[in-house]
Amino acid sequence: MVFLRWLVLLLLLVAAICFACFAVTGQERFKRYGLRILKWTMVGAFGFFGVLILERIG
Repeated sequence: MVFLRWLVLLLLLVAAICFACFAVTGQERFKRYGLRILKWTMVGAFGFFGVLILERIG
C-alpha cells in the first residue's frame, strides 16, 4: 500500500516537471504529456483511495 502512495506522488512530481518544461520551452508536447500523466494519476489515485475507504467501511 505504501508503494502505491509513493507511486502517486512520483507521478505527480513527473507531471509537475513536464509543466515546468512547458513553461520554460513553450513546447506543446510537454503540456500534453503533463496533462496525460496528471489525468491517469488522478484516476488511479481516486480508485486506490476509494478502495481504502471501502475497506474501512466494510
